[in-house]
Amino acid sequence: MTTPHVIIIGGGSTGAATAHDLALRGLRVTVLERGEIASGTTGRNHCLLHSGGRYCVKDQESAIECIDENMILRRIMPEVLELNDGLFVALNEDDLAFKEKFLAGCEACHIPYRDIPVKRALELEPFLNPKVLAAVQVPDGVFEPFRLCLSFLATARKNGAVIRNYTEVTELVCSGQSVTGVKIIDYRTGKTETLGADIVVNATGPWAGEIAAMAGVDVPVAPTAGVMVTVNRRMNNMVINRLNKPSDGDIVVPQRLTSIIGTTSWSVLDPDLIEIPKDHIEKMIEKGQELIPDIRYTQTRGTMAVARPLIRKANVDEREVSRTFECFDHKHDGIDGFVTISGGKTTTARAMAEKVSDIVCAKLGVTAECRTRETPLVSYRLFYN
Repeated sequence: MTTPHVIIIGGGSTGAATAHDLALRGLRVTVLERGEIASGTTGRNHCLLHSGGRYCVKDQESAIECIDENMILRRIMPEVLELNDGLFVALNEDDLAFKEKFLAGCEACHIPYRDIPVKRALELEPFLNPKVLAAVQVPDGVFEPFRLCLSFLATARKNGAVIRNYTEVTELVCSGQSVTGVKIIDYRTGKTETLGADIVVNATGPWAGEIAAMAGVDVPVAPTAGVMVTVNRRMNNMVINRLNKPSDGDIVVPQRLTSIIGTTSWSVLDPDLIEIPKDHIEKMIEKGQELIPDIRYTQTRGTMAVARPLIRKANVDEREVSRTFECFDHKHDGIDGFVTISGGKTTTARAMAEKVSDIVCAKLGVTAECRTRETPLVSYRLFYN
């Protein structure tokens, strides 16, 4: 019996985690990424291992997904995580009034928390605004996005997966009402070829709509950009969040020897062509300064913008759209052999992979169970061995 072949388009966190899941279940897997691994949304995000705290009041489904996956990633890939925790801090009376809702949300979403004295918060974070009125500690963390993806892919490759970066899908190959493969160009060689597949998985994040359109179907993905500003010094040891509903510039994330302020939010048409508004950069510095005053006087290392793959909802503002994920079996759209997974967070990539892999296996008649919750990943360094 021939082993079913699954092509995954996209080498970010979702595609990498899906390759790991399907390879672990014994399927033949090929990953196609048009650039370097994690060169899209995954490689240009906040690098935040979410506790779920940011969503526990207004988006509890996403909050529960985040805390559950946070705990799983701690077990299976500790090498790429910095488990430094996070602080949600109140700076004014409005923030302080939000605290009761926040603590209730943490309880509802089983997010561990500690309501710590302000004096202790300032001891832990010397650059924190001394006017802070309250602080709550949660199990946030930080990941290194490139290494996160390489860990999934190195493990997938160990189990037989083929990883092809700098290889872009130019067309979906169809036979009747089914997708049966892809046409590709390998940018390293300039050669084009056709690859056959039993199922094609679209894991391209904010580009998912473009890939789906190749099959004549629509996916409700709304590319939503956000500007982040990195300063040339690590100003905080823990992730610092504003104790309120998510808003522009309400978080500072430490990453190696830098700190990243973020983020704004607006819809874009093309995830490849995001112009960074100058006023967004200044807004990040102003808002970051409210949390950590010395940010204003610290050299800016760089600015970046990337599109989030939010699931589109009618008449809903970008800030109010759920950060959960969805999987679309396009057989319901009249096209078989083609599945899209989008939405979510890098923190929830493993869960997204489990869901889409369950659907792929059901479509192929494969009965293998998901084993990624407990299977430790090999070192990211082995991707190059």
